[in-house]
Order: sequence, then C-alpha cells, then structure tokens
Amino acid sequence: MKMSLAKLFLVLAVALMLAVPQVSMAKELNGDLEIFSWWAGDEGPALQALIKQYKDQNPNVNVIDATVTGGSGVNAKAVLKTRMLGNEPPDSFQVHSGQELIGTWVKADRMEDLTFLFKEQGWMDAFPEGLIKLIGTDDGIWSVPVTIHRSNVMWYIPANLKKWGVTAPKTWADFLKIAPKLQKEGIVPLAMAENWTVNHLWESVALASLGADKWDALWSGKLRFDSPDVVKAWELFGKILKYTNKDASSLSWQQATDMMIDGKAAFNIMGDWAAGYMSTTKKMAPGKDFGWATSPDTGGEFMFLSDSFGLPKGAPNRDNAIAWLKVLGSKKGSDTFNPLKGSISPRTDSDLSKYNAYLQSASADFGKDRVVGSLAHGVAANETFMGGFSQIMEMFLKTHNAKAVSMACQQLADKSKIGK
Repeated sequence: MKMSLAKLFLVLAVALMLAVPQVSMAKELNGDLEIFSWWAGDEGPALQALIKQYKDQNPNVNVIDATVTGGSGVNAKAVLKTRMLGNEPPDSFQVHSGQELIGTWVKADRMEDLTFLFKEQGWMDAFPEGLIKLIGTDDGIWSVPVTIHRSNVMWYIPANLKKWGVTAPKTWADFLKIAPKLQKEGIVPLAMAENWTVNHLWESVALASLGADKWDALWSGKLRFDSPDVVKAWELFGKILKYTNKDASSLSWQQATDMMIDGKAAFNIMGDWAAGYMSTTKKMAPGKDFGWATSPDTGGEFMFLSDSFGLPKGAPNRDNAIAWLKVLGSKKGSDTFNPLKGSISPRTDSDLSKYNAYLQSASADFGKDRVVGSLAHGVAANETFMGGFSQIMEMFLKTHNAKAVSMACQQLADKSKIGK
C-alpha cells in the first residue's frame, strides 16, 4: 500500500509540474553596454535600429552609444587604440574584418575567441566558409560580421550624364578621354574627399591596373610593391588625380557625393554606403535618380570589406556584450541593419526582398564575381601598414613620384611583415 501511495504522489507531482507554466531560467541582463563605433550622422539610423532591437530583448540594460565620428573609422581607431592599450576596453567595438582586427588586436592577445558563440548560434552554417576564415585563425574566430560592402563602385547621376552627352566609362582609358571635355565645361570629372577616400580611390585604380591575381599577390608577399607592375599602377593613379577637385582634403565623403548629386561633378568612386546615403538621407531611387557601375577596368571583380564587432578581453559587461553580438549575427538583426546602412548581409539566408535594387545587384555580384580584399578598409593589411600607407599617399600627392612611393611601400611592407 505504501508503494501505491508513493506512486500516486509521484503522478500528482508530475501532473502539477505540467500544469504550471515553467519559468525561464535565462539570466535577465541589467547594467550597461558600451558600444564603440564610427557609425554616426547618416549611418546612425541603421545603428539605432540595432540598438532598438537589443533594447526590446534586454530592456533593463543601459546602452551607451560611444560613437566617434569620422569616415572609415579614422578618428575612432585612434581613440580605441588609447583605450585598449590603457586596459579600458569598451564592451564591444566595431572593426573591419580581416587583418585590421587579426593583425592588430588578436595578435596582441586582446580579444576573446568567439567560436563557442558561432557553434551555439548555428553561425558556422549561416556565414560563408570563406568569410569565417577571414575573421578566424587556427586559434579561434574573433568577430561577428555585420556587413558586406563593395569598395569598387563608380556612382553617377543618369540625368546629368545624358545632359552632358557622356556615359559611365568602362575603362580608365575611356575616362581619360571624356575627362578633359567635362573639365573644359566646368564639371569636375571625379569627385574626391579627405585622405582616406584617396586611399579608397587608389585601391580601385591599383586593382584595375594589376588585376585580381597580382592584387592578391601583393598581400601574400609574392609581388613586391616596388615592382614595375605597381609603379605602373601609381602612374595611372597620377593621371587620374589630375581630374579630381582641388578642395578634396577639406571635404567629407558625403560632400564629395553631394558634388555629384548637385551636378558639380560627374563621377564618384566610393563604397556602397554611398547608396545608403543617397537612398535613405537623400531619398533618391536607385537605378532612376542615381546609377552605378563597377569602377573602370574591374568588371567581374568585387573588392569587399566587412564591418564586424568583437569581444575584447576584460570587457566590463561581458554578458551584455555577448547578447549584443547575438543580435548582430541574427538574421533579423542583419536584415534590419543592412538595408538602412547600404550594405548586404553576410548571412547566406538573407531576405533580399527587404533590400533595394542596388543592394540586390550587389548581392548577385558577390555570389559570382572574383572577391578580393580592400586595403583602405582593413581586409588586406594590418594597421601598421595602413597608417604608414596614408603617409606615403601624402608624399605622392605632393611629388607624384611613382617609383619613390613604390619603394617606400616596399619598405613599409617589410616593416609591417606583409605576407609573413
């Protein structure tokens, strides 16, 4: 009889457990989350959309948006370096995927391995294998990719080109033929802005001159920077610079884009965040109000960069940062952020119906084109090389001495251990 009563109590206990809703054991987060990035101004709304999504899931967390203004992160990287070396890291920070992260902060043993998160969230299958290799080493995976951007895009306003009787050049030889005509009519052939945008232009010209195989060979150490091929690329770059605006150093990338929009310039070579700016801020329709083509002589080649976020060792609010990374890597987060930012999702299951005509075309190209890494945006080289290259560019703008800067680049590559 005792056994029967025991069984009865057991049955009643089980029934009671099933009847009462189970309370989730998930930890409720609170405290702060400091997000460090350079997404300000026109790129701010996309970041705020992600923060809103995070706050919806974690209402008790105080999100600190530690944004440092400046295109391509030129100012933010300097502030971040001071904080990281001073052992005062933010909870999570924006960084370009590739050598900017691995060759700098991973090499310095300042980042946590995120392999556990990728496996837990199913991201090993959600992100392309090649991209995971880019953000990883033999020792781990070091950041969560948020965007895929294209660097080698030439933008234009179709109505303006029609008015001027020109078409978007497919080669730099074509550009150099129509540029004098445009210049004679008081139109800047190619709008350019501050220093980093000059580096951005250079990489498209160098890719055009070298081709994808030799471009990749530069960063693997198989082609020297002082080789005749690279000297030739610098010489072509010098010819193109003659048809840019004289006040470039005083302009932001948005102001250079505005020159094109306003009909003061014919073309602008900029990453596809320019599409986000024109679509979201300027309310222009892609394919109608603005047009695009691959930068001259780079058809079939996709020079890419990827923004990502990592988890620094010693992050003050580690659990909150991990929850932030989960939002960034999710399909919902990715498809919320990228259409506003003007980029495509790094996930393979992205919902393309949420993206405009330009971004759909970029996604199609990314799937079929030869993909190479950007120098100006941290994929191809570490920060030591990138910082030195900006100084070499200043030298070239003053001297236009292709051989001298090629030699300086090789010395910098040796110092930075490019390809080593």
